[in-house]
Amino acid sequence: MPDILHRIGFKNVAPQAVFDALVTADGLSRWWTEGTTGQGSAVGDVVHFQFGDRGFFDMKVVAVEMPTHLRWQVVDGPAEWVGTHVNWDLRQEGDYTILLFRHEGWKEVVEFMHHCSTKWGGFLLSLKDLLEGRTASPWPRDVHIDNWCDQVAA
Repeated sequence: MPDILHRIGFKNVAPQAVFDALVTADGLSRWWTEGTTGQGSAVGDVVHFQFGDRGFFDMKVVAVEMPTHLRWQVVDGPAEWVGTHVNWDLRQEGDYTILLFRHEGWKEVVEFMHHCSTKWGGFLLSLKDLLEGRTASPWPRDVHIDNWCDQVAA
């Protein structure tokens, strides 16, 4: 099964600060989508990510090891996402916290996967901006990369 993979470093940011931005609605809404509800710090928690009328995802927390590992299972949203897993692995490396991101379990490489890979990269850069003291770009202020959202809403 194909996966989306990204690696990003946060200079002078502790792993706990990155982790905190991944497990609370406030943290997630500041870099991914302003339409985030729920908490994601304990196994069984479900976090809802709403993108206006463009769509949503519900992620269930299936593993937590603070502050080094978080794993979500997509339980609702687009068919291509349901059943996939999103993994966040963190480690300290000198002045950097390194994040290895993996959205795994796609059944096949489809055009939507290309779109999502680019969007994940953009949102991870938004997280980096937030944690390094710059202005983040959560939805709806994110970089619009193509016509996909218009197609989804049609």
